[in-house]
Amino acid sequence: MSVQRRLIIKGGRRIEGEIAVQGAKNSALPLLAAAVLCKGQTEFHNCPELSDCGAACRILSSLGCGCRREGKVVCINASTVSGSAISERLMREMRSSIIFMGALLGRTGQCRLSFPGGCEIGSRPIDFHLEAFRQMGAKIREEHGCIECSAAKLRGAKISFPIPSVGATENVMLAAVLAEGTTEIHNAAREPEICDLANYLTRCGAKIGGAGTGTITIEGVKELNGCSYTVMPDRIAAATYLCCGAITRGEILLTKADISSLGLIVPVLEQTGCSIYGFGGDSIYLNARKTLKAPQSIRTAPYPGFPTDAQPPLMALCATLPGTTIFVETIFENRYRHVSELTRLGAKINTEGRVAVVEGVNRLTGAELEACDLRGGAAMVTAALFAEGTTKIGKTCYIERGYEDIEGSLKSVGADIRTGN
Repeated sequence: MSVQRRLIIKGGRRIEGEIAVQGAKNSALPLLAAAVLCKGQTEFHNCPELSDCGAACRILSSLGCGCRREGKVVCINASTVSGSAISERLMREMRSSIIFMGALLGRTGQCRLSFPGGCEIGSRPIDFHLEAFRQMGAKIREEHGCIECSAAKLRGAKISFPIPSVGATENVMLAAVLAEGTTEIHNAAREPEICDLANYLTRCGAKIGGAGTGTITIEGVKELNGCSYTVMPDRIAAATYLCCGAITRGEILLTKADISSLGLIVPVLEQTGCSIYGFGGDSIYLNARKTLKAPQSIRTAPYPGFPTDAQPPLMALCATLPGTTIFVETIFENRYRHVSELTRLGAKINTEGRVAVVEGVNRLTGAELEACDLRGGAAMVTAALFAEGTTKIGKTCYIERGYEDIEGSLKSVGADIRTGN
């Protein structure tokens, strides 16, 4: 019987130094799916080496694409696409796999897949996706946990989402770029990753306007051609490492980073007393070597609001700051699964529904924890850097879904962190 790999962290060491931020997981996955739409070869640079990206590459290979990775470069040749079905086994590897639906519909006019797997942080209904595809002329059948979609030819449509949805916005964009006529997406998601997808598709020959605003317009074209493209920096990984620097009252420089994509993360960290600024267009500096205090309230919301993915590591930070912070989680109903593990370290956090009240303490103590999901695992790593003694974190497979060598990155800036049993 194999022994589970764990992260072992001895806390109390100040984070000081420089970390190069990885490519964005939440951008790389829709970009990899988008390559299905293109003739010829696409070369993605700065593609993070993550388990989720590996799962996306396995899906591409199963569809008949040529797919190979050399370090942080992934080369995809979609000229040989021969399939439109994704197996249940591959779908279960990551929740973002649903993004292949729009790409396959746009390229082949059909797709067959099951409901996706991934972190259980709450329901992510795909009703918005399916209804949008119906408006574009697709016929959809759901049976025994599988979804079958087909369309002789997708047509442009005016689509309005009741609430902004990143996944649904991306899926419609992928389906619309090769559809007949013009598609308008109203109440579209505005996240930076939406802009990254639009930039890539535009470079391949798509006609897209309004990405990053509430209304996106896509004029269908006859074909797209692959290109060389660099994945944007990961704003959530950046936020996590900034929280790691702050919780240890340290000083950190993030390179290959974009402060403009962080949105409300920056002012919230400034509210705690951290000094933070960007320079050179690709670097972020944080200094937390002063007395910090808890921010009063954090409410997650679609971009440009505070990102739900950054809430768990920020909560870990707030658990060590004098004062009380009230968190309101508006995106996912199970986003507080990390709370019980943080309290094992000594954090004082009470939750009721979507509200969490965090009373800062001046001492946490190491314990044995288990990651419950990707960002919850990041919160545990952040808290363990502050805690006295040793913390062991199991189920690191969740953390590896979104962080490229988090052990090596933190070790390089002074953390006492290693893998073990």
